[in-house]
Amino acid sequence: MAFTGKATYSAGAALPDIAEDVSDIIGIVSPHETPLLDHIGDPRRESKSTVHEWLEDTLHPNFSFINQVTFTPDATSATSITVDHGARFRVGDQIQVDGSREVMMVTLVASNNLLVVRGYGGTTAEALADNQKMIILGNAALEGADSPTPRFMNRIRKANYTQIFSAGVEVSGSQLAVSSIGVADELEYQKQERLRELLRDLENCVINGTAATTDPQGTDTVRRTMQGVLPAIATNTFAPGVGSIPAGDGVGSDGLTEAVLNAAMRGIWEQSSAQIDTIVVNGFQKRKINSFASQLRGYEPQQTNFRDLISVYESDFGVCKVVLSRWAPADTVLFVDASRVSVLPLSGRSFGFKKTSATGDRDAGIVVGEYTVEMMNENAHGVLRGLATV
Repeated sequence: MAFTGKATYSAGAALPDIAEDVSDIIGIVSPHETPLLDHIGDPRRESKSTVHEWLEDTLHPNFSFINQVTFTPDATSATSITVDHGARFRVGDQIQVDGSREVMMVTLVASNNLLVVRGYGGTTAEALADNQKMIILGNAALEGADSPTPRFMNRIRKANYTQIFSAGVEVSGSQLAVSSIGVADELEYQKQERLRELLRDLENCVINGTAATTDPQGTDTVRRTMQGVLPAIATNTFAPGVGSIPAGDGVGSDGLTEAVLNAAMRGIWEQSSAQIDTIVVNGFQKRKINSFASQLRGYEPQQTNFRDLISVYESDFGVCKVVLSRWAPADTVLFVDASRVSVLPLSGRSFGFKKTSATGDRDAGIVVGEYTVEMMNENAHGVLRGLATV
């Protein structure tokens, strides 16, 4: 070929003998990580049915609430008290209103009405009010008394449903035969990509998925879906500025602060003996948690690295790993006892590739898996909603 004097970058298509230079590394930046699934880990068992069930039990409650607006002769000396759950009390119970120093002795239980001795043991009688929490300190049995009437709580059966996750894969015979840049086997590559997508979707459904209200077991027209962790929480739902949760900061006084976070964790602790060990948040709330220590951080002159990260949050109510998940709602903090949450595959239905019959010159199949969430004792978990996101 005659010398042209042109540099290769200006020659363009005029130099057909220049070899292609294409990297054999394929770059993928689409989000597909599953931090919550990784944190929970693989389950120790499988689901044996599309309806997965488990049992929950509770101890007999040691409190109720006063259900009485007026007292005779007055709120300080009244000896007849109506409560919401009279069956929780026995003759001989020492009882005390939450926050009060007065101790009372129960002498008679008739339905939801209690007869009590006020100012028991020399304590000072204090005024009672409707909706106050009445705590049973303990029962004092008489020496030589007969066995008390047995009491028990019924075990409750809870359930969730398995959900099928699937994605189709199809590669032509020609595509399988040719040499592809960065891919040794196109079919295997497509399997891997679809599996990443399905794992991403599984984590999203574990957090946010909702079971159908009608025919949740599925029919030929109703798709079977699992109940995720967030929709399953009913007892411990909090919001800044509501109840015992302080207002916080930020727009509308609803930003996440350490006081807000601790108040929510305390609320969960008051409901159960479980230990919250996982906090799941999106990016904005993760930065708010990181900022808890900003004012306390110190640096020496020789330090050149600035670190602003809290990966474990320890309080009186639990030592928690802070999990950053893209799929947690932006205005939400999810509190989980991970020992009570499992993501179970239906037996023999873990994610895998199932080849389907080809109707032409191609290889085809489906990446499929079927999973459910077992979340024991929903009152062992909690959610803080309505936080500022700006």
